[in-house]
Amino acid sequence: MVKKVVLAYSGGLDTSVIIPWLKENYGCEVIAFAADLGQEEELTGLKEKAIKSGASKIYIEDLRREFAEDFLMPMLKSGAIYEGEYLLGTSVARPLIAKKQIEIAKKEKADAVAHGATGKGNDQVRFELTYKALAPDIKIVAPWRQWDLKGREDAMEYAQKRNVPVPVTKKKPYSSDRNLWHISYEGGILEDPWFEPKEDMFILTTSPEKAPDKPEYIEIEFESGKPVKVSSKDYAVNGPVKLIQFLNQIGGKHGIGRVDIVENRLVGIKSRGVYETPGGTILYKAHHALETITLDRDTFHYKQLVAQRYAQLIYYGQWFTSLKESLDAFINKTQEPVSGVVRLKLYKGNCTVVGRKSDMSLYQPDLASFEKEEVYNQKDAEGFINLFGLPIKVSAKLRPRPEASPRWASARRGFGPKGGKSK
Repeated sequence: MVKKVVLAYSGGLDTSVIIPWLKENYGCEVIAFAADLGQEEELTGLKEKAIKSGASKIYIEDLRREFAEDFLMPMLKSGAIYEGEYLLGTSVARPLIAKKQIEIAKKEKADAVAHGATGKGNDQVRFELTYKALAPDIKIVAPWRQWDLKGREDAMEYAQKRNVPVPVTKKKPYSSDRNLWHISYEGGILEDPWFEPKEDMFILTTSPEKAPDKPEYIEIEFESGKPVKVSSKDYAVNGPVKLIQFLNQIGGKHGIGRVDIVENRLVGIKSRGVYETPGGTILYKAHHALETITLDRDTFHYKQLVAQRYAQLIYYGQWFTSLKESLDAFINKTQEPVSGVVRLKLYKGNCTVVGRKSDMSLYQPDLASFEKEEVYNQKDAEGFINLFGLPIKVSAKLRPRPEASPRWASARRGFGPKGGKSK
């Protein structure tokens, strides 16, 4: 029996209708919880809306610093990008929201927690895996998997009948999720992958066509993989929140960070998503550039494999797992030499690395030069190639590829495991 439930509340369509639905169907007290992750004006009037919708109280927690330091920075260091393009802004926020939700549920002695994720999406997994990791015995209520509402149209009608104000209208039929890292858009008219989003949908970024005609240069300094300065302005003391906000502003001005993709959801369905991640795009570009000169080849290549798995862990909601902790240990070790400065050129949607330097750099001009011979003797390459290519040569002799000439194939006849060459 559920007497008190803590709802992860955003004030959007789904969570707005869940408050009266929980009260009507469970007869329970509903406590709303909203995480301030940098939604800006989206938090305006949230307290009044939650109470008017039927919540007994609402917690609005400022989690921006924790989000930036404990979630975004580890993700940046990992280099995680889901399916090559998605910088995981929504995915990485869910474990933090669920973590704080569990803390409030324990404080309020609640019987259950609830979320507004649909039964077709990824967020239901991200929320519930965190609940299970941090409070394995708490009851979970997922209305979208229980009620009779079939979609957003039904939800809007449900809200209107109960005088619950919601931001989604039939004239703007798509959902958005905003935080310090990005804004995501999905659903409604965006479900048609051929449909090009209207320019008035975008909030963080200027259209590249309307961006400044003059490029702008910035320099980002890193210490052990963490960004601490932008163009000599020190952000180390105040944490990365202000740094990300500044990069969002300058990157958005130049139209940087827009992505339009069809991704593979965890549940097996393909989904079209449009994202704005200006500051994150700049940071990823700069961080990767610095790693190219500070990490040795084998570490750099293996870390790319780890980054792909790390991205899956975030996307799948497996933040609070032993595997993630173990990967963090590896990643943090790799970041020890990743200190230095990267110079970037921002221009009409493009973020281009034009310079990188580090006291820990493994790049040496005298080694890379084609002119000098003092350190690297080009004659040594012949023996290296012979040994490195030996397996290929042996295979070619014993098992000619179909592409080999007929003469090769005929020359091999009479040899092989069936008794060797005839005498």
